[in-house]
Amino acid sequence: MPQPDLVIFDCDGVLVDSEVIAARVDAELITAAGFPIEAEEVAERFAGLTFHDILLEVEKLSAVPLQASLIDEERKLLDARIAREIRAIDGAREAVARVEAPRCICSNSTLDRLDMMLTKTGLKPLFGDRIFSSRAIPEARPKPAPDVFLYAAKMLNADPENTFVLEDSVHGVHAARAAGMRVIGFTGASHSYPGHADRLTEAGAETVIRRLADFQTVLAALSEWAE
Repeated sequence: MPQPDLVIFDCDGVLVDSEVIAARVDAELITAAGFPIEAEEVAERFAGLTFHDILLEVEKLSAVPLQASLIDEERKLLDARIAREIRAIDGAREAVARVEAPRCICSNSTLDRLDMMLTKTGLKPLFGDRIFSSRAIPEARPKPAPDVFLYAAKMLNADPENTFVLEDSVHGVHAARAAGMRVIGFTGASHSYPGHADRLTEAGAETVIRRLADFQTVLAALSEWAE
């Protein structure tokens, strides 16, 4: 059976159920700053973006100036909430362990937050040092820029065209496609919304799964199809 050069997992909303926590914290802060917004809208419109980029998008939408100090406040609040509430997505450990090809994580979260989440959920040993943050690479451009995906491929000697990415956000799908990689969408986290799968497909995902238990089967089928 043909094997990918590399399989890349997003972390937030794919391996750990953190996007719903972030959406609630971000909605509370943005609403208090003068732009009322529900957590569900934050998840649908902005999942996959850094909080800095979310604030820039909200300013464009609302013309409400938002203080840069919100970024530090959000980081502290979100780290505290994640430390208390984080859990792995159902089937994450098994799905990762079944991947026979080289695997890694590419995320917009900081390395410190990734370490905390993956340690608390017991997933860190499955990846070792193959954990890449867009905040820690030389270019430092977060998704939807493709930089973190291309950096991981370079570090792990993988051909982007033979690399598969599992992503839950439109912005992450755009980033992976811009890197020349193939994308499987995922809608099994708590922040998923009606029409989520359609939006991932429209962004460039070849197919979408709701259960991580289906990942290996889909990955194998798409790898065969590439031949």
